[in-house]
Amino acid sequence: MDFNSTVLVTGGSGFIGSHLVCSLVNRHPDWRIINLDNLDYCCSPRSLESIEDRANYTFIRGDVCNSRLVNHIFNTENIDVIFHLAAKTHVESSFESPSSFQQVNIDGTRVLLGAAHQARHQPRRFIYVSTDEVYGASLDEVFEESSPVRPSNPYSATKAAAEYLVRSYWDKYKFPIVITRSNNIYGPRQYTEKVIPRFLSLLQMNKKCTIQGTLPKSRHFLFVSDAISAFLLILEKGIVGEIYNVGTSCEIPIMQLAKELIRMVKNVPDSEVNDWLEFVPDRPRVDLRYPINCEKLQQLGWRAEVSWAEGIRQTVKWYQDNPDFWSDTSEDQGQIRSKCEPFMVF
Repeated sequence: MDFNSTVLVTGGSGFIGSHLVCSLVNRHPDWRIINLDNLDYCCSPRSLESIEDRANYTFIRGDVCNSRLVNHIFNTENIDVIFHLAAKTHVESSFESPSSFQQVNIDGTRVLLGAAHQARHQPRRFIYVSTDEVYGASLDEVFEESSPVRPSNPYSATKAAAEYLVRSYWDKYKFPIVITRSNNIYGPRQYTEKVIPRFLSLLQMNKKCTIQGTLPKSRHFLFVSDAISAFLLILEKGIVGEIYNVGTSCEIPIMQLAKELIRMVKNVPDSEVNDWLEFVPDRPRVDLRYPINCEKLQQLGWRAEVSWAEGIRQTVKWYQDNPDFWSDTSEDQGQIRSKCEPFMVF
């Protein structure tokens, strides 16, 4: 079958990546979607069960840092669009193992950029999915795309460094890059190290929600389908060489989040909500909030469509309906490893 376009998604088996891959496969049967993912601990092949047998979907199990593999993909496929999501993203782990974050987030981006730029078939877009955390923390300032980058942990530092690499290919070669910086994205299938699924998994095990430290932390939460619609709109209408904030005005204090989830999952009266909270030591460095201005993206026609009430309702219901989704990950990865062994030769 001939396809009109070929899209490479790195990290397409992760939380955001799997939602993006499913959306691309379903919306564009005339596009070929290639998912390059090494199936790290936070990925599940079950996330893509609904599309794994579709004619326009191809899965390649491999590491974005593997230059031989990545070059092979660009030499044998006519890649038109790259969505680069493959990354290590857990802030706490970045303090414990910063070198692994540097390897995946910086070196992986370097390998991908080099292969894409040197490909005989030149891509028309390279979309790098970054994070609002590159701005650092703010109390009062609302960050715009032109705001200074001041990352405050090893994770966000590697994302900022990768951004500079991506920008350099635009500055030197006019390679058609676009960068996105998004708020905290949440929804079904997110791995349990992130705050919402972490609270939900603790409550499902009849354990207390653990609150780190006593500072008044809050986060802006964007439902995953709204993030995907933003990425697809940026592919369609985004201007090359530009950066787009992808965010929401929905700012939720972490304490309020925990209490809201306790009420939803445990159905306890307000007088008993605090019984399900446990305070634990904070991580080495914590940013209180990351407010961002999204007018630039809104001028392209994007608006967040899913309210917080609806998004968190859908999310809680999914975790209640799929309590064993992440506990079965090891077994699933063993099966997919044997199934996809031929791709490991690179």
